[in-house]
Amino acid sequence: MGYFGKLRLGVNIDHVATVRNARGSAYPDPIRAALMAEEAGADGITAHLREDRRHISDEDINRLVETLSVPLNFEMAATDEMQKIALRHKPHAVCIVPEKREERTTEGGLDVVQDDNRLAHFIAPLREAGSRVSIFIAADQRQIDAAKRIGAQVIELHAGAYCDLHAEGRLEESDAELERLREMSSYAHSLGLEVHVGHGLTYKTVKPVAAFPEVMELNIGHFLIGEAIFLGLQPAISEMRRLMDEARGLL
Repeated sequence: MGYFGKLRLGVNIDHVATVRNARGSAYPDPIRAALMAEEAGADGITAHLREDRRHISDEDINRLVETLSVPLNFEMAATDEMQKIALRHKPHAVCIVPEKREERTTEGGLDVVQDDNRLAHFIAPLREAGSRVSIFIAADQRQIDAAKRIGAQVIELHAGAYCDLHAEGRLEESDAELERLREMSSYAHSLGLEVHVGHGLTYKTVKPVAAFPEVMELNIGHFLIGEAIFLGLQPAISEMRRLMDEARGLL
């Protein structure tokens, strides 16, 4: 099967805001990071406005909407408050994610099967407002079917299990997770869903996922912000872009 085109890179800037908030100052500025990411080859910027505002703030979202020339992917929990914010800004894309106050980061995919009726009604106004609606889910056929059923246009498959097992050296298990991601990417594409993948991807794990022809976008944040400490933000993003293009057969 041939590749379906260039793979998009969405850069998540949440943890620039995490570092800023650690000192309660205005620095480092996540909007500056977003603009640098654009220059380095990012095709979009992802920002998660959490209910507890632990990193990205409402003002960050305001400024991103005003400043960006690439699409904003607004990650959000399925709450009335976040729906109102999204409807006010009408970002290019919204990604509905699960959220627990006690978690360090998003720990798993949304359980669409158990909450399909509420989620269907929740996303309908977002679609009507012109935002592309994505659902962050595990690579599970039942969840993909449910995402299609409720009217999502996009799914983002959670790559965390694959990446974590790879980092732990449990390669047989990580290969099984990778195969599950591959199969479910193909299945979701066959249903007419646009397929994205995110969470935990690194230089060592990105190429096998980037080679899946059905995947149209990768969203990567924590690793790139971490690498920026050592390499600088633009070189860190440029290297990820290079690996993705190489996997896609574009180099």
